[in-house]
Amino acid sequence: MDRKTRCPWCKKSEIERIYHDTEWGVPLHNDRKLFEFVILDGFQAGLSWKIVLNKRENFRQAFFDFDAGALAECGDSIVEEWMQNAGLVRNRLKLEGVLKNARAFLKAQEQFGSFDAYIWSFVGGVPIQNNWRSQNEFPNTSIEANAMSKDMKNRGFTFCGPTICYAFMQAAGMVMDHTVGCFRYDEITKG
Repeated sequence: MDRKTRCPWCKKSEIERIYHDTEWGVPLHNDRKLFEFVILDGFQAGLSWKIVLNKRENFRQAFFDFDAGALAECGDSIVEEWMQNAGLVRNRLKLEGVLKNARAFLKAQEQFGSFDAYIWSFVGGVPIQNNWRSQNEFPNTSIEANAMSKDMKNRGFTFCGPTICYAFMQAAGMVMDHTVGCFRYDEITKG
């Protein structure tokens, strides 16, 4: 029996626990994976994270394994195809946002040399080390997330409000928001 102490949010389902234990909060520097997180966090807005995680493989298939270059070349007609796919979150604005975000992502890559260089600039290239004792202490946003949101919107990204940006920062390890009692806190900070 697993007796590890975890952040409370991940205890609702096995898929959330696995995501928490293997991905969430780990500093991420792979452009394709960062793009995946941008897309998934946009889809999560207004939904539970469990829903998005359960549809993740469907998103991977529909979105060419989160290949921004392939998505940027798609015409708007692919949105109609996606709207018929019951394995996706069928929200037209979010699906249209995938194409917009792919195009904005490629422009950021071109300008900064990588999306990684661009997105990590909001935290000076180093994760913000929080020391929360309770999940209730987690903020919904931060100065850095607000700046990221504003800049991303100016670059043509959609579904990138401050709360979504903060969730992205948590997922991509740009902020350490594992609670100090969580076994992942020490693994990541001392790892």
